[in-house]
Amino acid sequence: MIDFKNINQYKENNRIEAKTALGGLPQSIWETYSAFANTLGGIILLGVEEDSDKNLRAVEGINAQQLIKDFWNILNNQQKVSVNILSDKNVTIEESNGNQIVAIRVPRAQRYDKPVYLGANPFSGSYRRNGEGDYKCTKEEVRAMMRDASIKTQDMLLLDNMSLDVLDSDSIRRYRIRMKSYRPGHVWEELDDTQFLYKLGAVGRSEDGSLHPTAAGLLMFGYEYEIVKEYPEYFLDYREELDPNTRWTDRIVSSSGDWSGNIYDFYFRVYNKIAQDIKIPFKLEGGYRIDDTPIHKALREALANCLINADYYGRQGIVIVKKKDIITLSNPGGFRIDLQTAKSGGVSDPRNSALIKMFNLIDIGERAGSGIPNIFNVWNKQGFPAPIISESFEPDRITLSLRTTQAAIKSGDKKAATKSGDKTNGTKTLIHKQAIIDYLTDHVSAKSSDIADMLGLKPTRAKEILAELAADDIIIAEGGNKNRIYKLKS
Repeated sequence: MIDFKNINQYKENNRIEAKTALGGLPQSIWETYSAFANTLGGIILLGVEEDSDKNLRAVEGINAQQLIKDFWNILNNQQKVSVNILSDKNVTIEESNGNQIVAIRVPRAQRYDKPVYLGANPFSGSYRRNGEGDYKCTKEEVRAMMRDASIKTQDMLLLDNMSLDVLDSDSIRRYRIRMKSYRPGHVWEELDDTQFLYKLGAVGRSEDGSLHPTAAGLLMFGYEYEIVKEYPEYFLDYREELDPNTRWTDRIVSSSGDWSGNIYDFYFRVYNKIAQDIKIPFKLEGGYRIDDTPIHKALREALANCLINADYYGRQGIVIVKKKDIITLSNPGGFRIDLQTAKSGGVSDPRNSALIKMFNLIDIGERAGSGIPNIFNVWNKQGFPAPIISESFEPDRITLSLRTTQAAIKSGDKKAATKSGDKTNGTKTLIHKQAIIDYLTDHVSAKSSDIADMLGLKPTRAKEILAELAADDIIIAEGGNKNRIYKLKS
């Protein structure tokens, strides 16, 4: 929420765009409308300019009522703009030092409204926001938004150019054994493999009655060299980076040729790696030791979410990195719902619903939107730093970072806590780190002085916290000395 009485405290950024509008409604407003709608949302201010220090200030003499009238007239013309995602409450007249400002609050568009574009061609009229400016979307970005706008999820596609030979029988056998152990006596247990795969949604029937794999079936059970025929950018990559003197100490990639390369086998190979260092408390139930904990369940949820919600047509593939005290899981594709809604839970809009069904039948994953909140809850109960989840664009990507040790409180943290009157030692630092993540999500990049001002800290302390985030592979630094900027790591 902007304090319009103190508009001079603000600058243009990833979520704020100022336009003087003294000559009427500026044509560039529509590029910004499209950009905000297709990215994270934002506010357009009409009757505002930048001063010599890039701070905002209201100008005199705009005709606010006429600007609003012209704005609605064009916004509701589908030959000019593809869709109106605003209501009356999104457009208001504000006062600042005796001058009027038209404030247009553009929300992030729902996936079924994307891409929001200008004119008749989404490939030439779609925009996104990056830093302080709008840029024209690439064809890849537009196609990704179009895929997500579909009623059917991506993995329901029937691949009628492929036969069932593209599926790995060993992967199917392992899946059926696991399902039998979790769901003994299931009605599908006696079916042959083809009938079972049909019921599962891994196989479908074309108009001529012949059977072909679905996209979900190919991803779950296919051979890697067959998967890349449909998904040219498909790549699964797990790395262990436990020794700072070695590039990686262990690695699993889908293209190695010595295993199937599908996401079912990748899941179990990777889960066993990321879970093996988790300490298991001794617990008996019915005379048997229980080797499962809430942390294990949360790790399974995080890994399943990464695989289930990926856009496999997107670039850079799945990347899982395990370091000494942090695990990062990154997948192509943006959020289909607002990030805060995903954190709150209760709302589910999966990119690949058939894959969810397949994982659920072997007791992996949640369907009701509770996965992310559960991960945050478990990490909080363990006393771990809060998980960090971020979204980046061009290419679209989601990254989840999980620290697996309790936060060590450094002497600098203690001093900072003492000065600020914070009695909970390292808690303040964790809050500052999350505030930096949120700030860089909105602003794309920032200098250490910007971060210090935002947090109300001395520049030296802000640099210390930024250095810790960089060491954790959460942010990156570009440039040197006074020109250094910080960004979220893609």
